[in-house]
Amino acid sequence: MANPQPSTRQPVRAAAAAFIGTMIEWYDFYIYATAAALVFGELYFPSEDRFVSTMASFATFAVGFFARPLGGLIFGHLGDRIGRKKALMTTLMMMGVATVCVGLLPSYASVGMLAPVLLVLLRVVQGIAVGGEWGGAVLMAGEHAPEGRRTFFASFAQLGSPAGLILSLLAFRSVTSLDKADFLSWGWRLPFLVSAVLLVVGIMIRLGVNESPEFEKLKDQRRTLKLPVAEVFRSSWGLVLLCIGANTIGIAGVYFTNTFMIAYTTQYVGITRSLILDCLFAVAIIQFLVQPLAAWLAERLGGARFLKWAATAAMLSPYPMFVLVQSGKVVPMVIGIAIAVVCMASFYSVIAGFVSGVFPTRVRYSAISLSYQVCGAIAGGLTPLVGTWLAHHYVGQWWPLAVFYTCLAGVSLLCIVALDARRHEHAHDEAAAEALSVR
Repeated sequence: MANPQPSTRQPVRAAAAAFIGTMIEWYDFYIYATAAALVFGELYFPSEDRFVSTMASFATFAVGFFARPLGGLIFGHLGDRIGRKKALMTTLMMMGVATVCVGLLPSYASVGMLAPVLLVLLRVVQGIAVGGEWGGAVLMAGEHAPEGRRTFFASFAQLGSPAGLILSLLAFRSVTSLDKADFLSWGWRLPFLVSAVLLVVGIMIRLGVNESPEFEKLKDQRRTLKLPVAEVFRSSWGLVLLCIGANTIGIAGVYFTNTFMIAYTTQYVGITRSLILDCLFAVAIIQFLVQPLAAWLAERLGGARFLKWAATAAMLSPYPMFVLVQSGKVVPMVIGIAIAVVCMASFYSVIAGFVSGVFPTRVRYSAISLSYQVCGAIAGGLTPLVGTWLAHHYVGQWWPLAVFYTCLAGVSLLCIVALDARRHEHAHDEAAAEALSVR
């Protein structure tokens, strides 16, 4: 009677651990994003031109994204070779330590060029850590899931993103009430230092989760690969490219509606920092509530069909968003940003389970990590930079930004259509081969 109990509890425990772990990782990642929009330009890249400082600050933000594919390769290899759990424990430690170190970092005024150099190095460590985190968290939840529930259980790893965003916005909202001198001197550091507490909590929770049963079965059968990444490039590079494109709006949309929107509204619309953070906090709560509902609905409609509808809606969403944001009033701004975020978050919630089902178990960690993190480097890292450039060159005009967002969603839609076609083609080929074998 003792044996069934762990197996019935582990799916829920694995989903909870994926949620808590990714929440902590994304909290760390988002507080950096918020600080990049609010303070890093002034403290670490001082310039007489605010545009130059902001672009330099967002460039360090992008560095973390460019480091993410490296993290995906390293921890994808380790996750497919020695296990998902060990890889995830390491990524959590790396992220927590790097984040606390950012909170202790002296400014440019204190140590000169050493300050931005160290900031970039710590951002690289953050990027490597989160690059290995996502794939492992999705798989630990999805591979523990009951039969037919992969999409819903994998969505708990995705739920960590809005939860981390809510925590990061709460943390920064509490310190932006300080006067500017105190905020720039020490207030902005507090959200980073709090990460030390979250790190301990995350480690304790993850220690209670067993290794993925699908990986354990693969290991018992001695079917693990020595170089899983090489096998991905050999047999699945086309699928990887499609999955990179498919993830676009789920990743880029987050940093467009959060990181870039902070800089855009404070510098071009005249909104105060506290007001836009309040709006984003309200929208983050909406996102947190929408994502599990979207995953539940996708299980009933079918993942591919749901993703096509969500991507199409995302293509249309930036136009009402910008019209309402231009009002500068709280309620219209919340409604406008929420329209875009609901479409994006619905897509983001489901894409993890959909993509993880595309690849076989023996290369799954490497393949989905590579797909997601390369997309993160391109779409996530460059989106705030492209948005800032467009806003600077088309001052007073929001339509170029809306068209840019539509193009991002369009890329995802086209790739989902192609992946769905490939999946049906593969299923047809398997059925034909089975029919021939029967004959």
